[in-house]
Amino acid sequence: MAAVDLTTHPGHLARRLQQAHHLLWNTMVSEETTSPQFAVLNALVAEPGLDQRTVGERVGLDRSTIAEVISRLGRRGLLGKARDPQDGRRFLLHLTDEGLGVHRRLSVRAARMNQVFLAPLSADERTAFFDLLRRVADAAEGLRNPESSGVPG
Repeated sequence: MAAVDLTTHPGHLARRLQQAHHLLWNTMVSEETTSPQFAVLNALVAEPGLDQRTVGERVGLDRSTIAEVISRLGRRGLLGKARDPQDGRRFLLHLTDEGLGVHRRLSVRAARMNQVFLAPLSADERTAFFDLLRRVADAAEGLRNPESSGVPG
């Protein structure tokens, strides 16, 4: 049997893309704050007072991963929790002043990193690239949660 052409395998290309992103993130944005941690900070800038489950949904992290990310950000003093006055079992999350400052600094660095990361593409290609990535990512979410997407299991 002949070797397969891995450049036609989306998972292989996605892994290579993720490796490049990880390298650029660590060198240009932060070695301390990961991209998923930044996504959580960003979600809470956009919508302060979300609960942990909702933040996880917003940024595409599963329950165990979001719990660990929230815990790490809390230990670093970047976010705080307050009991939900309407449901005492839930905690609502908010960024601390330090968390807001970290988000502000990393947003500028991430924008610069994205320019480097996407430099091989023209403006039109970037638009198409993001559209295609979103479509595939949305479909992949449906595969992860077939009961909510109507995808047969």
